[in-house]
Amino acid sequence: MASRSDFTDEEWERLGRAPLVVAMAISVADPGGPLETFKESSAALKTLAEAARDGNHGEFVQSVAQDVAAKAQRRQSPLGDFRPDRADARREILAELRAVNALLHEKVTPDELAEFREWLRTAAQRAALAATEGGFLGFGGERVSEREQQMLETIGRIFGAF
Repeated sequence: MASRSDFTDEEWERLGRAPLVVAMAISVADPGGPLETFKESSAALKTLAEAARDGNHGEFVQSVAQDVAAKAQRRQSPLGDFRPDRADARREILAELRAVNALLHEKVTPDELAEFREWLRTAAQRAALAATEGGFLGFGGERVSEREQQMLETIGRIFGAF
């Protein structure tokens, strides 16, 4: 099993922020207001917390998630120094996710890779479903917009299918 000692500090931080980065990808795909962004981020955080507590995505994912949860308890940003430039956020977010995928392929077992992918898929889907897009005062909107669905598919291609 891969463990913390198999990764540099930067690599480990990159893995830990991955669920939040997929939520960012969903938000960037179809930007809404601050409430939508908050709901999408909260959905990813819930997925992270569940993995830390329950281990429902395997031991490796649980280890990564527990480290992020400990950072959050110390009031440290789980995103670390990752701050995509607004003008180029989509490209930077997708580049970050490609780097996560390459790192996983390099350092974890196939089973751990599958579990990590499932964790990210869950975070991405929950983020996409967290806020209704469009409509007026929450009425008449769609659960997952076409642009969010396209982003889910893009993320799926990066990680070899969701």
